[in-house]
Amino acid sequence: MRADSKISWINPTVIGIGLASLFSDVGHEMATAAMPALLASIGASSAAVGIIEGLADGLSSFAKLFSGIYSDRLTRRKPIAIIGYFLTASGMASFALATQWWHVLIGRVGGWVGRGARTPVRNVLLTEATTPETYGRAFGLERSMDTVGAVLGPLLALLLIPLVGIRGIFVFTLIPGLIAALLITFLVKEKAHTSQVRVPFWVGIKSLPDQFYKYLWGIGIAGIGDFSRTLLILWATQAFAPAYGMVKAAALAMFFYVIYNVVNTFSCYISGQLADRFPKRHLLALGYVLAVIPAIALILPIAPFIKFPIAFGFSGIYMGIAETLTSATAATLLPSTMRGTGFGLMATINGIGDMVSSITVGCLWSFSPVWAMSFVIFTSLLGAGFILFSSSLNLAQNKI
Repeated sequence: MRADSKISWINPTVIGIGLASLFSDVGHEMATAAMPALLASIGASSAAVGIIEGLADGLSSFAKLFSGIYSDRLTRRKPIAIIGYFLTASGMASFALATQWWHVLIGRVGGWVGRGARTPVRNVLLTEATTPETYGRAFGLERSMDTVGAVLGPLLALLLIPLVGIRGIFVFTLIPGLIAALLITFLVKEKAHTSQVRVPFWVGIKSLPDQFYKYLWGIGIAGIGDFSRTLLILWATQAFAPAYGMVKAAALAMFFYVIYNVVNTFSCYISGQLADRFPKRHLLALGYVLAVIPAIALILPIAPFIKFPIAFGFSGIYMGIAETLTSATAATLLPSTMRGTGFGLMATINGIGDMVSSITVGCLWSFSPVWAMSFVIFTSLLGAGFILFSSSLNLAQNKI
């Protein structure tokens, strides 16, 4: 390791990407925290919320794929990221006009398509601004700053709701979203690179390394159990509403969501530090195993004030590990000429998993919470096992 590796990865591009993630997350987490209360007020069910989150994640995933592939063919990727941050902010702000649950669906899909378009580009820009020895710390810092925004967003929502109401919150989400786009514009410096020779879509996909494909199978299976936290907020709101009323119940759910994001922030940072010292895929598998704990807590016959702190807290731990390690691991497996394509394909696999999970878990929960959480437990453990198996298989092949 170079003597300056500990400090060389902290540069304006890394800081700019981190700050953009922070401000963008302030905006869309303000919207995410307030969205369940808005949906509950217009009579939306768990199934409707699952459909909203699932379709948004699914369509976002295809935006990630095409953005990643297209960005490898460009000499400059940064404009895609700038447009993506702007679309996310606009989509969240549109919730202020919603009177039916499908209005929220349209805004969520539009915002998440923008988020999808910017994600692989952001990951490539971050990778190219650092070194392989510091990928874990760089992605850990970016994820940590993202989750700091996720802490501040719900807190701001809690403070502003008494002043501007639920719908007014969504208008305010525009401000941090636009700041994020400006940060990418003025702080992030893109390294010059040669655009990839234009090849047919499937040829580009098939040319990715075999090890990367084995890795994708594991995170794809685990991702099928990774349901949206919006469902968790909704369930907490519904659990507390009979005793405290809808407004106080929504505030309690937002407070627990803040706890989730605080835990997630520390989890991202710590897992990023560990990722540069220990096998990344082993740590990632551990994260998916921990997903079992909140699932079990949600179906145990215990009081909501015990159930939901456990569910939100351990979700923060395992999501911090997963969000940091999926990108840091992928960066080590992808050649520089195909990072956009690889990150885009990985994000697509994750997005499809989120879509299937949110729709399936949301609908199953309406029928039976035990069935819903059993599905989460099974897919999380299966994905973790596959990640460990593929890692061991690669090590064995390398010794031959």
